[in-house]
Order: sequence, then C-alpha cells, then structure tokens
Amino acid sequence: MTRVLVPLAILEGESASPGLTTLLEPVDVTVLGYHVLPEQTPPDQARAQYEDRAVDALEDLTSTFRVGGGHADHRLVFTHDREQSFDRIAAETAADAYAIPGTSGQVDRLLVALTGDVAVDRICSFVGDLIGAREIGVTLFLATDDEEGGRDLLEAAATTLSAREVDVETELVVDAPPFEALLEAAAVHDAIVVGERAPSLRSFLLGEEAERIAVESVAPVLVVRDIERDGASELE
Repeated sequence: MTRVLVPLAILEGESASPGLTTLLEPVDVTVLGYHVLPEQTPPDQARAQYEDRAVDALEDLTSTFRVGGGHADHRLVFTHDREQSFDRIAAETAADAYAIPGTSGQVDRLLVALTGDVAVDRICSFVGDLIGAREIGVTLFLATDDEEGGRDLLEAAATTLSAREVDVETELVVDAPPFEALLEAAAVHDAIVVGERAPSLRSFLLGEEAERIAVESVAPVLVVRDIERDGASELE
C-alpha cells in the first residue's frame, strides 16, 4: 500500500490542511510529530515534559486522516536533527513520499513536475495510486531545453496515467528557468507533486525551493522518494 509521511511541528501547532487530508484519503498515512530541541536539551528530558501534550495533539491530527476510511498512524520524535529523523522514519515506515502541508481546500487539479533527474516511472505510479478513481485532473509539467525529448517523456508519462483512467494534460516549457516556470504553473493548481532529486531528498524537502513552492503556491507539496537512490546513499 502506498504510504505518505506527513511531518508536523507538533508543539508549534502545525496542522494539515483539509485539502491535504482529503487528497491523501486513498493512501496510508504516518503523521510524524516532531519537536526540534536545543543542542543542550536531552531528548528524554523533553519527552518527559511534553510527551502527553504532543501525543494528544497527534491523535487528534491522525484521526482527521481516517475520516475518509484510510489507514493512519503516528510517530513522535524529539530531535536535534529533524532531517535525520525524517529520513529514519521514512525508511522505517517505507514511505513513498513526504508531504509539506499547505493551506488549500478542495483539490481538483494536481501539478506533477517531471523536470530534472527524477524517477518518472515511480512518480507516475505514485500519482496513479493517489488519484485512483477520483475526478482529480493531473497536469504533467516539464521544463527543459530539449523540446523533442521533453515531448517524448511527457507523452510516455501521460500514456501511463491515461491507462489508469486519470484525466491528464501536459505542459512543456522550453528554454526558460525551470524553477520559475514551475512556480508559475503551481500558482494555478491545488497541490503539487515533485520527485526527489540528487543528491538527497532532504536537500529538496527542507531547502529553499520546496519552501518557496509551498509558500508561493499556498498548496500542499508531495515529494516522491527515490527509494533506489536513498538505498544507494545509505550504503555509501
């Protein structure tokens, strides 16, 4: 079953938008409540002080993901390194993607970015599982300087999703700044799916680009993990 990890700064009151909870109804969800500690604070000390309050908040949040009938559980971490904790819990739960919560409502159309060194087949498989039989449209987006190759890639991806009865459109941008083009496209969509890019998921998920997409589009962002790449990185 497809699983999405939803990290939330639990003691800071961060929560998932109604649009995100509805979007994730067909998949399993692990809500990761986390709290980043000052370097001098032992995790055990913080857990003793805050665990009960954090667990109560986590249980309330997790229940919102069960409304549509999906399976949801939760984890709680007190950590000095949130990136390391995200990676560890993602590996332990075999999560297919991370979510960056947005503030959108109903999701009618999803932007799926295929730009760069991403696992296109894995992204399409994830999107197919996420959409299922629901009437949510998908725009496959690619910014490239190779127009012919870009059209071929978009056509192949669109064929894959159309075979699963997903309503697909494509958008090809040639010879333009890829990230700025993505931001412009994201502004007219309700949620965004992107792929993990080298060198690691954390560099995208927690970096300036992911934050800008989430903030400027005011929409949830799902980052599909490249499991093969992650596994190779762990062995290095």
